[in-house]
Amino acid sequence: MNEKSWLVVQFPLKSAKGSQRDHWLKDKVTEYLEIFLSDAGLGHVDGFDMGKCVSDPTAYALNIFCVVNDEARGVALIKKVLKEHRLDYTRIKIAAMPYENGETYTLKYAYKKGVTDFSL
Repeated sequence: MNEKSWLVVQFPLKSAKGSQRDHWLKDKVTEYLEIFLSDAGLGHVDGFDMGKCVSDPTAYALNIFCVVNDEARGVALIKKVLKEHRLDYTRIKIAAMPYENGETYTLKYAYKKGVTDFSL
């Protein structure tokens, strides 16, 4: 049996509060991921945060958190849903962390080649 994992989908923002479009994106991505993760029996969306990055106070991000029971399938499904529905797929990072006793996220996918770092 696969272990539960946290997955976070991260979009860069230009400001702490985000634009009207950023809020629309948060709502749409949350809605689609909730539907598709649930339908696939993979998991659910467990909230979001929007604002300054902890590691770099000059950077801003939208983070959408999901709990999945199969990390690899969850990442693949998220990428597919965002790409098919044109939800800023070309700007995302996806990272994972064990659900129990996880301390740090590990980057699983980045829209830019060569990107290896991830932080909230």
